Amino acid sequence: MVSVSCARRLPRRSHAALIAAFTLLLIQAVILWNISNLDSSEQEDGGGGTAGDHRDKRDLGSRSTDRQHRLQQYPQQIRRGAAAAHSQAPGVHLSHRPKEKVRIDSNNENSVPKDFENVDNSNFVSRTQRQKYQSEIIKKPVSKHKEYLKQKSEQEEKVKENSLLGKNSNEVLNEYVIKNGSSLKENYKPSKHQQRKTGSTSPEGQSEQPPKCEISGKEAISALSRAKSKHCRQQIAEVYCQHKEGKLMPERVARLCPIEGKANINIQWDEDSLENIPENPVRIVFVLVVHGRASRQLQRMFKAIYHKDHFYYIHVDKRSNYLHRQVTTFAQKFQNVRLTSWRMATIWGGASLLTMYLQSMKDLLNMKDWPWDFFINLSAADYPIRTNDQLVAFLTKYRDMNFLKSHGRDNARFIRKQGLDRLFLECDTHMWRLGDRKIPEGISVDGGSDWFLLNRKFVEYVIFSTDDLVTKMKRFYAYTLLPAESFFHTVLENSPHCETMVDNNLRITNWNRKLGCKCQYKHIVDWCGCSPNDFKPSDFHRFQQTARPTFFARKFEAVVNQEIIAQLDYYLYGSYPSGTPALKAYWENVYDEPDGVHTISDILLTIYHSFSRLGLKRAETSLHVEGDNSCRYYPMGHPVSVSVYFLSDRFQGYLVKHHATNLATSKLETLETWMMPKKFFKIANPQSDFGRLQFAEIGTDWDAKERIFRNFGGIMGPMDEPIGMQKWVKGPNVTITMIWIDPINVIAATYDILIEANAEFTHYKPPLNLPLRPGLWTVKILHHWVPVAETKFLVTPLTYSNRQPIKQDEVMKLHGGPPKNAYMEQSFQGLNPVLNIPTKAEQLEQSKRNAALTGTHLEKWVDTLVNSAWSAVDICSAGPTSCPVMQSCSQTAWSTFSPDPKSELGTIRTDGRLR
Repeated sequence: MVSVSCARRLPRRSHAALIAAFTLLLIQAVILWNISNLDSSEQEDGGGGTAGDHRDKRDLGSRSTDRQHRLQQYPQQIRRGAAAAHSQAPGVHLSHRPKEKVRIDSNNENSVPKDFENVDNSNFVSRTQRQKYQSEIIKKPVSKHKEYLKQKSEQEEKVKENSLLGKNSNEVLNEYVIKNGSSLKENYKPSKHQQRKTGSTSPEGQSEQPPKCEISGKEAISALSRAKSKHCRQQIAEVYCQHKEGKLMPERVARLCPIEGKANINIQWDEDSLENIPENPVRIVFVLVVHGRASRQLQRMFKAIYHKDHFYYIHVDKRSNYLHRQVTTFAQKFQNVRLTSWRMATIWGGASLLTMYLQSMKDLLNMKDWPWDFFINLSAADYPIRTNDQLVAFLTKYRDMNFLKSHGRDNARFIRKQGLDRLFLECDTHMWRLGDRKIPEGISVDGGSDWFLLNRKFVEYVIFSTDDLVTKMKRFYAYTLLPAESFFHTVLENSPHCETMVDNNLRITNWNRKLGCKCQYKHIVDWCGCSPNDFKPSDFHRFQQTARPTFFARKFEAVVNQEIIAQLDYYLYGSYPSGTPALKAYWENVYDEPDGVHTISDILLTIYHSFSRLGLKRAETSLHVEGDNSCRYYPMGHPVSVSVYFLSDRFQGYLVKHHATNLATSKLETLETWMMPKKFFKIANPQSDFGRLQFAEIGTDWDAKERIFRNFGGIMGPMDEPIGMQKWVKGPNVTITMIWIDPINVIAATYDILIEANAEFTHYKPPLNLPLRPGLWTVKILHHWVPVAETKFLVTPLTYSNRQPIKQDEVMKLHGGPPKNAYMEQSFQGLNPVLNIPTKAEQLEQSKRNAALTGTHLEKWVDTLVNSAWSAVDICSAGPTSCPVMQSCSQTAWSTFSPDPKSELGTIRTDGRLR
């Protein structure tokens, strides 16, 4: 009996063991499938970043086990809710922070990554943002049929993206026939040189001709396929064919330097001797190359470097019309300040920057009434760290020298990472990479920083010389990435002036390559670039402890930190008189009426109008007296100007200048409204034992280098893609869960982020389907499903579309949220009871009614939402007003009309300075 019983039980146990083993194998297969799926998606997303940007592969099995372990620790109802959510949704979105490769800083001021060999500088069409996010999303396995369809779709997408790479020029032309309905021959537009040659004056009347050679290089084909204008495509074809025929680049250039190798000039640095006024002091021309809208920061820098004995030549980027108007106004006050009569749209790394410098030098040499001795280029992001007198004393002692910062000793590596062995062309405000080229023989190629100090003799040589070196180098660098970082170095080192080269550009630059080398500028150049960080108050000691002669530092941005500028100003010139206003305030224009409303987006135009209306409402509620309409207004027209306002390096809001009709007098008045954002971030109550989180914010235009949102205040519309940012203190590795909830309590996204021990900031953009539902969104941060904190952000409905009042058919598409409330492929509805987030049918119905609003009803809805996220702090009058209790803007401390002595340019003092 016993033996029979054992015999019967043994097969049962064997059967159970087989089932368990099969289940284990199935689980392992699922995990392996997930890993392979993640690896393949990461490989597809390979291009476009430095080595430090690549995603690290994660141990999915351990993460899955960790999630199961955590679920077992929670109450039974939470486990059921979470399990329900996972059963309904094909996988919760998980994400992680990429590890950053630590780079060793140096004094090298080159604008390319030091670890160039690990950077993908492909110039082919990048994957869309949506595709990039898919590589970061870990999904549960699907059926074999679905997996097959997915792989087939991915393969077709790859073929589509790379379809141009294996084609010759004739096949590319056929693409244009299909895509544009006309051949390249029909759309061809000749260059200006060819127009002059043929006598044609109407470029639009020219037809587009096919290339004169077969364009077989994959980089040139890619550039040709991406160029938007006919003229740019024609230029790409012309330059490529000239280069292919060997007619573009010089093969050999004569070296004219009488010495072997590079000159090694030893500069004696004696700061005390610079206090003495030298005999026959040099006169300097400061060439200011500026762009953007930071007019007050520019004026403050100009004020710090100004002296009546020197000269100031200013080039304002062609696209910066507001700044050009401001500079034109203050330049008229000084006889030694002039603006270029021409303007160029210079881009990062572009050949146009070198062209701009050469044209400026030519202009200055032709100004016989400006007897300058040194050429110094500066930007609005520069600031002096020594006085003008000290600079003059130093340059007078070394009046025959030229000061440029060289890259170092490894010339071959410099050539590779600068892309000097590649052919580039600038057109359509983009630097296109067209293929390889050879460095001319006979000379030594040098380079480094594009900020320099050159004496007049060498500038004359560069501009007027017709020798082999100068003429051929101008041609070579006309098709070079970052030409200003190498042209002057190479010409000087190989010229008769080579013995005047000093390896120091007298500047200190705030390089933090860990943050600044994130493969920047790839949207405007077919290459990866770096950018220096802004100085902060903690960096001030670097200005005093430098071992080499330095007179300028960069970069500074008042919207990032103004305190460091104030510290430098005090260090150079002493403090302002007691009681001086606005020393800690900063204003920067973001919109000006002469630029036109076409220069801003529909969401900004919507918000600025709402700000104006809310300002008038504040005037009515706080200033209005019953029976008297003298403080009641009706809005008129578009806003006049908008500025961002900072105080003590904290964003204080927007200042909107606008017109309104006074209801008592029917007269038009100009007012200014101050709108401040409300604070939404709050720690959970009761607080959890998780203490690493300091702050969280949602916004757009995240600057990973400076770790701020450039979209101040987080203004967003239905078609914007928000980014979640978190700030941490150091601590143990942890995983936190992010929950995004829309205004009617639909859970739009949930994902995990691994916070490493030394992480300071994390940011992630969930791949939400658009449009986003307008209203106040909530983002919850959980640790082990326990609330840690939450923040909110506003998605504002649009009252304008293409800068015109929005129409009925447009509001239904933009304001109703995504179809079927599907912000992602999977639903997270099962998490609502787990997180105690109620969903109500009346919320959805009200949302539908709001989505259909237009006209004044839509404006009221917008104002209600904006008022929930912003406060109308104050309003003032910029001119005459009929409201007796309305304060004048010039009498406030916050208005753009209030005094700002630190940035105002007064009269020239007896010592020749402004500061």
